Amino acid sequence: MIFDLPPAPHHFSPEHEAFRATVRSFAEHEIAPFAAEWDEAGTFPRSLYKKAAALGLLGMGYPEEYGGTPADTMFSIIAAEELARAGTGGVQASLGTLHIGLPPVLALGSAELKARVVPPVLRGEKIAALAITEPGGGSDVAALRTRAVRDGDHYVVNGEKTFITSGLRADYLTVAVRTDPDSRGASGISLLLVEGDSPGLQRTELKKTGWWASDTAHLRFENCRVPASHLLGGPERVEGQGFKAIMQNFNHERLVMAASAVGYAQACTEEALAWARERKTFGRALAAHQVIRHKLVDMVQRVEVAREFIYALGWRLLHHAQPSGTNEQLQAALVARTCMAKIQATQAMEFCAREAVQILGGMGYMRGTKSERLYREVKVMVIGGGSEEVLKDLSARQLAL
Repeated sequence: MIFDLPPAPHHFSPEHEAFRATVRSFAEHEIAPFAAEWDEAGTFPRSLYKKAAALGLLGMGYPEEYGGTPADTMFSIIAAEELARAGTGGVQASLGTLHIGLPPVLALGSAELKARVVPPVLRGEKIAALAITEPGGGSDVAALRTRAVRDGDHYVVNGEKTFITSGLRADYLTVAVRTDPDSRGASGISLLLVEGDSPGLQRTELKKTGWWASDTAHLRFENCRVPASHLLGGPERVEGQGFKAIMQNFNHERLVMAASAVGYAQACTEEALAWARERKTFGRALAAHQVIRHKLVDMVQRVEVAREFIYALGWRLLHHAQPSGTNEQLQAALVARTCMAKIQATQAMEFCAREAVQILGGMGYMRGTKSERLYREVKVMVIGGGSEEVLKDLSARQLAL
């Protein structure tokens, strides 16, 4: 098969490859057969969270004391890539919101809060999500306007968030707020854990081009009272710790999105190849035409280039084998390469989705094929986690270009 070349041996251990086989089987049997059905329904069963949890997918990298599973960066890359091959970004995005909503709780929440919130999420019993983006802010996190004012033992939150994945059914929302009204920049930003049934929280469903199986919400906070103990401010519960946590969260999110984009690009390529071998035109298989073979080679090339970029980056993150320089310079180089990996992978996905639909012809325009679904989902991958334009500019600044 076109993607059967084994990865470089230094990238993955036998344990990694055994995990890959397990996740691939899960995606093939528990997700792929229902992808079109769930997409049309605009949702998927909550029971899938528990199935993913039983496999260890939800607890990857979290401490065992909370029910987590020891896992390094390469496990995260494998999980993202293999789940993506089922060809349904909405399901994968919803399953993965805990990995952006929960890390700030783990890093900055009190011991009591972590003990109460983290275990049920890792068991698939509760859903966690992240609420950063605002209607007027987009990628400019430092400019957010949602305010949280201390009132005794509570914060009173007022403001709006939008494009929040799992925002409708999340039991816990990690919300970025401005706790210092006199600071208009990053220093005045904090994170609060808001429970889904909090009075004053209103949630409205948003309709999207893609990711139909994933609920996406607009959140409105109107004098929403949140216990002060839900401030994510470290052991001392200090305000103003949010911006750094958000930025650190983005790095992992972008790496996972890059790996997912490679999986989606591969899914499009494999579907296009299968169709080209079966479809007959002018008396021979579509794949027998040189122009189609060249399209397929272009698709494979882009998938492999993006994949190797991500594998090498993951290996560096894991083993700290970075270019020489100060620690600050090394971190800047990592951030830049993570941004570039997401750009490379989403460009590959965009190309492969477009070419797959072209090869499938009329069938590529029909709902139910992976290529049609992923063609609709390309732009959310390019924009989400930081748009291509924002990431290029960030990369340039990190590299002092």
